[in-house]
Amino acid sequence: MGAALALAEALGVPAVVAAELLPPIEAVMVSKINEQMDSAHGGETG
Repeated sequence: MGAALALAEALGVPAVVAAELLPPIEAVMVSKINEQMDSAHGGETG
């Protein structure tokens, strides 16, 4: 989270805004990565 906040600050995004937006963005990223991994492995788990 620290690196993401530093990047946001460098881009001129207030830390409060970044801290509010990062968790939902992270949730979508994890979900999409999981979908890609499932499709690459034919939906198998483990």
